[in-house]
Amino acid sequence: MLTPVRRRWYRSLFWVAAAYDIALGVTFLFFSRQVFDWLDIEPAHPTYTSYISLIAVFLFVIGVAYALIARGDFYRNKDLITVGILYKLGYFSVALWYLLDGLYPHIIFFWVFGVADLVFAAAMLECRIYVGRHEKAWMDGQGGHVLT
Repeated sequence: MLTPVRRRWYRSLFWVAAAYDIALGVTFLFFSRQVFDWLDIEPAHPTYTSYISLIAVFLFVIGVAYALIARGDFYRNKDLITVGILYKLGYFSVALWYLLDGLYPHIIFFWVFGVADLVFAAAMLECRIYVGRHEKAWMDGQGGHVLT
């Protein structure tokens, strides 16, 4: 079972991840032009921004998923935690690929967002491993089954 300290740590982790991704989603959905201008990457900002809006909405939705994990039951949400880890590793992997290939509009997309996502992924992975190792004790406390 989760200790109170571990429960607070995991809740904090997922609340911070939720705030981070929701804020990025809203920022890039409504202010992508201003962000690109601020970073002085005007040539990289397309005329048609539908793909930026789509990515921003994905960020917002995954932020909502992290909020659901934070406020919910970690054992019941273990699959969502796995998806969250994959999402963070996915961004880091793509960011690293573009960094190594030299096709980056601005280094902030790797050194800030990519590294942050790698740190989030590592912390979420620790949570997922812990939850997986202690799931049997949790299920025994729930009468041996998970309610749906």
